[in-house]
Amino acid sequence: MSDSKLVKLGKSLDELDARISELRRLVEAGQDAYSEELVKLERRADELAAEICSALTPWDKVMLARHERRPQASDYISAMIDDFIELHGDRRFGDDGAVITGLGFLDGRPVAVIGQQKGRTIPERAAHNFGMARPEGYRKTMRLMRFAAQIGQPIVILIDTPGADCLEASESRGISEAIAANQRDMFSVAVPVVCTVIGEGGSGGAIGIGVGDRLLMLEHSYYSVITPEGCAAILWRDAALREEAAQALKLTAQDALALGVIDKIVPEPTGGAHRGPYETAANLKRAGV
Repeated sequence: MSDSKLVKLGKSLDELDARISELRRLVEAGQDAYSEELVKLERRADELAAEICSALTPWDKVMLARHERRPQASDYISAMIDDFIELHGDRRFGDDGAVITGLGFLDGRPVAVIGQQKGRTIPERAAHNFGMARPEGYRKTMRLMRFAAQIGQPIVILIDTPGADCLEASESRGISEAIAANQRDMFSVAVPVVCTVIGEGGSGGAIGIGVGDRLLMLEHSYYSVITPEGCAAILWRDAALREEAAQALKLTAQDALALGVIDKIVPEPTGGAHRGPYETAANLKRAGV
């Protein structure tokens, strides 16, 4: 499916979903006159979503993984984790808003939770650095993992990043060493670790918290050594060839499962996780997260 077709259909679907949400509120408020229109629009939205998902290319899946309304780590934490208490800082440099870490309960069982957070509004994205963790972010996650191992709590990790922060400040504070140390030390964490790619699984930014006993991917997420744009810019000096790069990278969840990179694909609602965040969270729980 071409960029233009997917964008056009996706925009129409988003408009339908917005109208459906409005009608649901009216019907729930007792205005039954809108019930018939609601049913018709829900049927049309499901048909359009099925059309969109019937022939997705790898690049289409990248676009879905980046959808502005796609659930982020904080959304899944709110939906799945009870009594969540966020913990901050690496005790060496500072706190990194690109990574959320904390403790809570999953179906009554105490767990440690780590999630990469992008943010949606401009201030949120700035605060979370677009989900691109700095060295202190990876050291913060390892601090939590060591604590979880000490108290015997399983670790749930939600991966969603285009890549680690690679600006000069992060380089000067040892971003490469922080990622490598995390990969090394995660192998010896003596509690179960379940990692799930919920959106983008980009490069060292993802693998820095991606070593676990099980690795899952949501149906329309991607996992890759580099973003398609970055790959195209390096190989062909033209970021516009991103669709070709996405095809060559074998970055989809289906590719990863076929290659033995992951253990399981977690299904999403028709049209993507953003069309049913709570359904997607329920699917994650059923998958063993």
